[in-house]
Amino acid sequence: MKARVLVADDDAGVRYTLRGLLEDDGLTVEEAVDGEAALARLQQEPPVDLVLSDLRMPRVDGMELLRRVAARPSAPRVILITAHGSERHAVEAMKLGALDYFRKPFDVDDVLAVVRRALGMVRLEAENERLSGEVNLLRSLVFVSPSMARLALLIQRVGPRDVTVLITGESGTGKERVAEALVRASPRADKSYVRFNCAALTPELAEAELFGHARGAFTGAVRARPGLFREASGGTLLLDEVGELALPLQAKLLRVLQEGEVRPVGEDRSFPVDVRVLAATHRDLPQRVAEGRFREDLYYRLKVVTLQVPPLRSRPEDIAALARHFLARHTERFHMPPVPLTPALLERLTAHPWPGNVRELENALESAVVLSADGTLDLELLPGGTSTPTSQANTGTTLREKLDAHERELILAALSASKGQRTEAAKALGIGRATLHDKLRKHGLLNEGEEPEQ
Repeated sequence: MKARVLVADDDAGVRYTLRGLLEDDGLTVEEAVDGEAALARLQQEPPVDLVLSDLRMPRVDGMELLRRVAARPSAPRVILITAHGSERHAVEAMKLGALDYFRKPFDVDDVLAVVRRALGMVRLEAENERLSGEVNLLRSLVFVSPSMARLALLIQRVGPRDVTVLITGESGTGKERVAEALVRASPRADKSYVRFNCAALTPELAEAELFGHARGAFTGAVRARPGLFREASGGTLLLDEVGELALPLQAKLLRVLQEGEVRPVGEDRSFPVDVRVLAATHRDLPQRVAEGRFREDLYYRLKVVTLQVPPLRSRPEDIAALARHFLARHTERFHMPPVPLTPALLERLTAHPWPGNVRELENALESAVVLSADGTLDLELLPGGTSTPTSQANTGTTLREKLDAHERELILAALSASKGQRTEAAKALGIGRATLHDKLRKHGLLNEGEEPEQ
């Protein structure tokens, strides 16, 4: 694809000359009559790779254009065209971020040398940004698809910029992993990273958990708590399943985002907080706004930048890489021999639509590893299969024992993910808290002397 160059100059003769020169060199060239017209063009698609701007122009001059372009995310690089004797301005422009400059009247060879060198640097920067983004996201997610590579690039671009990000996508696509990648790319990477599931608690408890509470603010508040916003101050707070937040809490959240301070429940004063907020949801928030279930002002405050995580069915090329990763993880976890990704296994996996996305794929492979004979994966245990599990004679242990072991592992994983919060763990497992308590007792996971729940 040809590089696209925007020439901004109020002199039509200069624009004509530069356009012919650059097009003869194989570039796509557009023109702007001054800095204001150039800024308007940069807000449109397709993106521009390089801007050549005269220093002196009416309305918006080259220096002001440079300042405004440099402040934009994913901004193109700028080369300034200066008059003879304007070296002082050229030095100032370089300090503001200009990539290079050349003087009027210009020499053809000098112009081409400057532009070619600049475009070479732009290509190297873009490739470095792409590779850095992929490495960053690969620490959280496994992928080879172009759509996920594009997401990695966007993460690398927005991660260092201290803006609110809304992460959308179906359940099981890996929105929390995207949030982790954003945190790693952020200047706040070494600060607190706090996660809160907005669907895990009642509105009253969620308010106290997020914003804190004074001692005695409500029944059971035996001591004051600062709340997650203050715990995350200086760092990042992920609001997972933000679409489930109750309307009264949405209003309070909006105030925190706008004013940078929180007022704990039962307190008569507010406390300043410095938190970067990430929000994730599988809900259609515009639809919930239309239904009156989500505040429109909060929606627009959260979606300063929106990152969409594609569903697994739209990137089938990732299934093989994910399957190898999950098979290695779970055979090692259950102390079993490695299981190869055979053509038959890959065919079965790619034929399934995976409505539960990556989470469903992992759970299916985990279950199949547990229930299959050592070293051989029973394909009929995967979605779409019809047979019963391999017999006891082949596995060396009873089906009940394997199921119990698998259930115990799932419970421990849910408790670990919820940091011991049983209500949240039960919800993640799809069971009631009382049922979880019974299973904890069954597997010997209750604390000593703990009474059964009614």
